[in-house]
Amino acid sequence: MPARLLVTGGAGFIGANFVHHWLARHPDDRVVVVDALTYAGNLGSLEGVRTHPGFRFVHADIREQQTIEGLLADERLDTVVHFAAESHVDRSIAGPDPFIDVNIGGTHSLLKAVRAVWLEGTGEGAECRFHHVSTDEVYGSLGPDDPPFTETTPFAPNSPYAASKAGADHLVRAYHHTYGLPTSVSNCSNNYGPYHFPEKLIPLCIVNLLLGRELPVYGDGLQVRDWLHVEDHCRGIESILDRGRSGATYNIGGNCERSNLEVVQAICHHVDHLFAGRESLGQRFPDCPAATGEPCADRITMVRDRPGHDRRYAIDAALISAELGYEPGVEFDAGLSATIGWYLEHEAWWRAVMDDSYRSWIDGWYEK
Repeated sequence: MPARLLVTGGAGFIGANFVHHWLARHPDDRVVVVDALTYAGNLGSLEGVRTHPGFRFVHADIREQQTIEGLLADERLDTVVHFAAESHVDRSIAGPDPFIDVNIGGTHSLLKAVRAVWLEGTGEGAECRFHHVSTDEVYGSLGPDDPPFTETTPFAPNSPYAASKAGADHLVRAYHHTYGLPTSVSNCSNNYGPYHFPEKLIPLCIVNLLLGRELPVYGDGLQVRDWLHVEDHCRGIESILDRGRSGATYNIGGNCERSNLEVVQAICHHVDHLFAGRESLGQRFPDCPAATGEPCADRITMVRDRPGHDRRYAIDAALISAELGYEPGVEFDAGLSATIGWYLEHEAWWRAVMDDSYRSWIDGWYEK
């Protein structure tokens, strides 16, 4: 029987990739996307699926509980995949309130809505699933020799963003244990890939290079992250929805630890190579250092570290591998090359999302 999904934040980075992935793999399913279309939500990210007969977009905020209840009931939705969140750590440091309001308050509004409809309304909750997409940042920071995070690692969030996601994780767990709501949670490592808003490290560096701007790297650049291609993340979530235990939490990682400086240097290497082999790129992007033969790495600028910057994240994904057979499939170098290629091919997309207010803000969130 076809599934009927509500995808929150489906016009954002991971949410949009998930919608593309799901409808390609499950063309007979119904997918209703709810997105408030804040600065990081973009309908252009859904262009390829907007004409799909099973797709519907609703411009709404997840805190609008009555709206969500109406959609759940009217569309007879049986699955919620909850991506919607304020997600940029630097923005959470500058102004924590929206992160608390959306990530905790919004998640609670969704949980109240599904409880009202699935458990107190139709009574079909046992056949439903609320899946919450979270982050490895809830676990805090690792030392260089510490073992990776597991699903039983105690929470120790170090930024307002991470704390807000930890609070949401706890609410989802509480609704499962208190009310019997069928839930699951996934905590993922750093994603990269298409449709990534250019405030995060990889898309920021790609776009900055094409525009001839500096590449800001915090501190000494040796902060380590586990990198996960967004397509692998979508496959991981799909496996949880298909076969995951209700009430369970699964870590989804890429088995790919890299320092921030290594990632930026790899981007520079790829861009240098591409411009050397394609004269047309230099004509399209004359401000890129590679257009005139300057090594892109010369634009790397070490800037003042941000407050409370976690040193290392690493995911132990043994549980999802053992229970659900999930393994990441995209090798980092190939995934990074494909991601750079996507940004080169979708110039109109990233130029449209980078308005003047964004560029003014991004210039101010780091100090040299």
